[in-house]
Amino acid sequence: MCHVGDGAAAQGDRRREGGARVSRARAGVNGPLAPRRDNFYAQGRSNAAGRAAERREAGARFESHALAYLQRQRLVLLARNVYCRAGELDLVMRDRDGTLVFVEVRARTRHGYGGAAASVGWHKQQRILRAARYYLAGLAMRAQARDALQPACRFDVVTFEGGRLTWLRDAFREDGR
Repeated sequence: MCHVGDGAAAQGDRRREGGARVSRARAGVNGPLAPRRDNFYAQGRSNAAGRAAERREAGARFESHALAYLQRQRLVLLARNVYCRAGELDLVMRDRDGTLVFVEVRARTRHGYGGAAASVGWHKQQRILRAARYYLAGLAMRAQARDALQPACRFDVVTFEGGRLTWLRDAFREDGR
């Protein structure tokens, strides 16, 4: 098992030394009763952190591919990776007709659980909607001096499955349709 080091098996927080119980803390760091350095949990954390970093890097690559594709479709980038307490917006763009487009980019390597498009369920949509409201509130604050009206909005999803990009225009709406 991973927890067993060189020597005796783990015996909880205390060990016997000459018949007396001695706590690890009292035994000292360099003594025979020093706590073993168990890399099991640290290793798990570093592997998880490494996997998370790989996922973020892969996500950034897919977002870049989606951005390039949408720019070829003549959408203009306004913001990227807008973070707020409510959630994150991957891409905020403006369409040729002036519509503000909030784009969610999803990628799946396996087709289980319905694929990339199915991963944007009701809960994810609510997070995107809350983040979009946050973005629009900031936009309204900046636009107050100019007395501008809020633009029309659309929620698109760009999916990547099996190396194939699919652009779902108007994938969902605030009213649930």
